[in-house]
Amino acid sequence: MATLTKPVGQRPSGLLDRLNSTNHRAALNAFMVVVLAHWAEHLAQAYQIWAMGWPVKKAKGVLGLAYPWLVTSEWMHYGYALVMIVALFLLRRGFTGRSRTWWTIALAIQFWHHIEHLLLLTQAQTGHNLFGKPVPTSVLQLVAPRVELHLFYNTVVFIPMVIAMYLHLRPSPAEAELMTCSCRVPHSRPHALTPA
Repeated sequence: MATLTKPVGQRPSGLLDRLNSTNHRAALNAFMVVVLAHWAEHLAQAYQIWAMGWPVKKAKGVLGLAYPWLVTSEWMHYGYALVMIVALFLLRRGFTGRSRTWWTIALAIQFWHHIEHLLLLTQAQTGHNLFGKPVPTSVLQLVAPRVELHLFYNTVVFIPMVIAMYLHLRPSPAEAELMTCSCRVPHSRPHALTPA
C-alpha cells in the first residue's frame, strides 16, 4: 500500500495537497452535504411515486417541482455525476488503508455511473438514441427503469463512501500512523509515550 505523504513539518503547497491534508475534513463535510442533498431529491421523488402514487413524469423531487427543467436536463444529471467522480478522485489521497480501499470502490462504481450519464447526455444532445429507444437510454436501463436504477446507483456508491469515512475516522493504529490529514484525531496516535 503506497501512501503519498509530505515530510514532517512541510506545509501543503497546492490545492490538491491542502484538500487531502489541512482541509480534508472540511472538504469531506462539504462533499457530504452535496451528496445528502442529492439523496434527499431522489428519496423525495421515490416518495412521490410509490407513496403518493404520482406518475413518474410528474414526480420531480423537491427542486424539480419548482424548476422542472432540472429533472429533465441531462446536463444537470451529467454535471452531478461529474462532480461526484471528481470529488471522489480529488479526496482519495487523504485516505489510508482500509478506508482508501472502500473509497476507491465508490470511485470505480461512480466511474461507471458517470459513463451511463455521458451516454444519456450524448443521446440527448445528438438526438440519436441507443437501442432503438424513443428516449435517451443508458445500458443498465435495459434491465431496470431509470428511477429505480438511479436509486440503485446512488446506493452502491454511497455505501462504500460511508464505510470509507467510518474507517477513516476510526483508523487502526497502523492506519492512524499513516494519516496526514485534518481528520486524524490527536489521541489516535499509536504507541504514545505516557509520562512515568
